[in-house]
Amino acid sequence: MRKVLGGLVLALAVVGLARLGADAAFPAQVKVTGGAVKGAVTDGVLSFKGIPFALPPVGDLRWRPPQPVVPWTGVKEATAYGHDCAQKPVAIDAAPLGTEPSEDCLVINVWRPAEKKGALPVMVWIYGGGFVNGGSSPAVYDGSQFAKQGVVLVSFNYRIGRFGFFAHPALSAEHPGEPLGNYALMDQIAALQWVQKNIAEFDGNPKDVTVFGESAGGMSVHALLTSPAAKGLFHKAIIESGGGRSGLLTMRKLHEDQPNQPSAEAVGVAFAKSNGIEGTDAAALKALRALPTDKVVAGLNFMTMGGANGTYVGGPILDGKIMVESVEASYKAGHNMKVPMLVGANSLDIGFSFAKTMDEVMKPFGPDAEKALAAYDPNKTGNLQAVGYQVAMDRIMIEPARFTAKVFAGQGQPSYLYRFSYVAESIRAKTPGAPHATEIPFVFDTVKAKYGAALTAADEAAAKAANAYWANFAKTGNPNGAGLEKWPAYKADTNMLLDFTTEGPKAIADPWQTRMDLTEAAATRGQ
Repeated sequence: MRKVLGGLVLALAVVGLARLGADAAFPAQVKVTGGAVKGAVTDGVLSFKGIPFALPPVGDLRWRPPQPVVPWTGVKEATAYGHDCAQKPVAIDAAPLGTEPSEDCLVINVWRPAEKKGALPVMVWIYGGGFVNGGSSPAVYDGSQFAKQGVVLVSFNYRIGRFGFFAHPALSAEHPGEPLGNYALMDQIAALQWVQKNIAEFDGNPKDVTVFGESAGGMSVHALLTSPAAKGLFHKAIIESGGGRSGLLTMRKLHEDQPNQPSAEAVGVAFAKSNGIEGTDAAALKALRALPTDKVVAGLNFMTMGGANGTYVGGPILDGKIMVESVEASYKAGHNMKVPMLVGANSLDIGFSFAKTMDEVMKPFGPDAEKALAAYDPNKTGNLQAVGYQVAMDRIMIEPARFTAKVFAGQGQPSYLYRFSYVAESIRAKTPGAPHATEIPFVFDTVKAKYGAALTAADEAAAKAANAYWANFAKTGNPNGAGLEKWPAYKADTNMLLDFTTEGPKAIADPWQTRMDLTEAAATRGQ
C-alpha cells in the first residue's frame, strides 16, 4: 500500500510539475542588445516599454543612420514609454501622444502573454502621421489584446519631419559611403534588425514576423517591401490606408532636380538659408546640427506641411541605397519582397480635391469622363465637393489598395483586400463613412481607450472581429478563423473583399468596381 501511495504521490507530483511548466510565468527580466531589461505584468500580459534600440540621434548623430546602443550596467526598468520623436503635436490627432516629444526617442516596446507559450508569431507596428507626427505611446496602439491572441506585438519610434527625411550637400560629403536622407526608414530597418536579434528572448519567432502600419506607416511598409536594405527582415505585410501608387509616394531624388521638383539636397539648402545658414561645407553642417530642436521642427505637422514644401522634402527620398526606385515601379517590375499581403482602406478615407468645376474633377478620366461622372454622381446631384472628394479618395487610397492586392495576388502570394466601413455608434450621425485612421482602435481592440463611456457592445464586437482577423493573418498568412465571416483571398477576376460594415464583416464583390476600374485606367494613362 505504501508503494502504491508513494507511486501515486510521485505521479501527481510529475503531473503538477508538468502543469506548472506549461503554465509557468514568462520571466519579467530578459537580456537584449545593450543589457538586461525588466518589464511588468498587467492583466495577463507582460510588457516591456522604452527599450533603446539605437543611440539617441542628437548632436553629431543628428542626420546619421541609427548607431548601436552603448551597453548599460544593471537592469533597466522597461515599464514606461520613452519619448516620442521631436514634432509639433496636433490637437485633433486621432492618436494623441502619451509622452513629451524629444530627439532622444529611438526606443522599442514589446507585449507578450505573461505565461510561457513557446515560439510565437511577431507583429511589428509602424505608426502613421504623415511622416511629421506620430509615436508609439498613444493608448490606441497598446499591444495587450494582440498578446492575448498569442502574438508578440512590437512597436517603436522612428524619426519624423526634418529629422527623419533631410539632405544637404555637406551631409553627402561628410559620410559619402553611408545611406543618406531616409533616416526614418533607416530607423525602421534598425528596429526590424533589433527584432531579428532579440525577439527570441521574448519567445517570439524571428522567422515569423508580420510588419503592419497605417497611413505613413502603411507607406513605410510599401517602402520596406521595395527596399533592398529591408530584405528578409519580415515575412508578411499588412497595409492600412497606405496608398501604393506614385501619386501618394512621389519621391524626390537625392542630388538631382526633376521638373517642378528640386532635389532633396536643394530643399535642405533652402531650409538652411531660412535659418541664416549659408554654404555647403562642414561649417554649415555644424551650424545645422547646432539648431535647437524647435528650430528644426519649425511648426511642421500634418496641418501645416502643405505649406512647407520649399523647406521639407515630404517623405522618402530616392537615394540609391534605401530607396532605389518608386514603389509602383518596383511592384510592376516584380522587384518587391514576395510575402502574404493584407491591404485595404476606409470608406471615407483621405481625399484632397482642389477642382473648381465638375469638368476639372473628371478631366483625369480622359475619354472615360462621362462614364466616370455617371459612376460618381449616379443621381446627378452636381455636388462638386462630394464627387471631388470621392474621386480623390479613390485615386489616393482606395484603388491603390486594390492595385497592391492585385500585384501580390499576381505574384502568387496570398492576398486579402478589405474596406473598413464600420463607424462607432457614438459618431455615426456625424459621418457618412469611416474616416481615415478610425480603423486603428478596432484593429488593436483598444476601442475602450478611444471611445470611453460612449463605447457600445456593437463597437466591442467589431473590435474583437478586426483584432482576430489581423492576429490570424500574423499566425498563418490567412486572416480566417473560427467564428468569423469567411474572408476570400483576392482574385482579379472576382474582386472580392471583406467589408467591415455596421452590421458586421461581410464578404462581397466590390460595389465600387466600376469606380476602381476607371481610376485604374486613368492612373495607367497618366504614366
